[in-house]
Amino acid sequence: MALRKRNGSTTWHIDLRAPGGERIRQSTGTANKKEAEEYHDRLKAELWRISKLGEKQKHTWDAAALRMLKESTHLSSYVNLEIHIRHFRQFFSGRLLESITRDEIYEALPQLSARTKQPKPLSVKTKNMYLGTMRHLFNLAIKWEWLDRVPFLEDTKVANKRVRFLTREEAQRLIAAISTEWLRDVATLGFATGLRRANLLGLEWTQVDLVNRRAWIHSDQAKARKSIGVPLNDEAVAVIRRWIGRHPTHVFSRRGKIIPNVTSEQWKRQCVRAGIENFRFHDIRHTWASWHVQAGTPLNRLMEMGGWSKYEHVLRYAHLAPDHLAHHANAVTIWSQQEVTTPQTLAA
Repeated sequence: MALRKRNGSTTWHIDLRAPGGERIRQSTGTANKKEAEEYHDRLKAELWRISKLGEKQKHTWDAAALRMLKESTHLSSYVNLEIHIRHFRQFFSGRLLESITRDEIYEALPQLSARTKQPKPLSVKTKNMYLGTMRHLFNLAIKWEWLDRVPFLEDTKVANKRVRFLTREEAQRLIAAISTEWLRDVATLGFATGLRRANLLGLEWTQVDLVNRRAWIHSDQAKARKSIGVPLNDEAVAVIRRWIGRHPTHVFSRRGKIIPNVTSEQWKRQCVRAGIENFRFHDIRHTWASWHVQAGTPLNRLMEMGGWSKYEHVLRYAHLAPDHLAHHANAVTIWSQQEVTTPQTLAA
């Protein structure tokens, strides 16, 4: 029987030839030899039925995951897909794709974050990203005609949180409190343009036109994979000009080297110095959008400037400027406009 353990693995692996000559090598997903033998026999019988009786071939989760990754290398979420597949492999490796149920997928979702020093409960949003990967895999399986039906994987509802933004006075206090020049200017440019952290740190001189006061983010750098045109106001132009000649390719640098990231610890220290609480670096972008809406910038223009892919992403700011609804307010007044009578006169 073509069963063996390899590379120090505790699970049994199959190595056999299908009736058509194709070599099949895969994990049985079990360390129990009897269970592995049963799996081997079922697979061998299935391959015979496919070859001799024309039954539809069944595919494993491993094969689907590998093909999905090969076809998803162009996606901006590819790194996350790899992380998610690595997690789910411990639950579904060796399983036939059609045998995996909805309940099993929900039970396999991670519960704790492994990216923090102290494990903490994983957010609903992150769990939904894991679900999205499995949904993507099964939808592709339908496209490949590997399956006729797939589990229904509904996202867990994410609580709508209030948008966190600063007043201009708070923003001024924060900028003044930042002790490091490069971080101070990166934050200032963020308030002026609404660019995401990665786009701010990765901004190159070839993406800036100070004469025409504009910059641009290429499609492969944008989260929504769409190019973004960035108008530069006076503050943005002044910040960028201060960095001319410091680095050959990138606008911002630290000791002559490209800045890879702004860590949460770095940012929290600056917020503490300024007396600002509960304010992430990404909230600079929320602040920029909030200021625009309060100043009357139309939501469709804000969507274009911010590079959002869906209109619902900018609707979260709509409540900050309800002025366009003001003329509707009189539709529900207690007293008609013709009536001079007021509650006070009635009481008299």
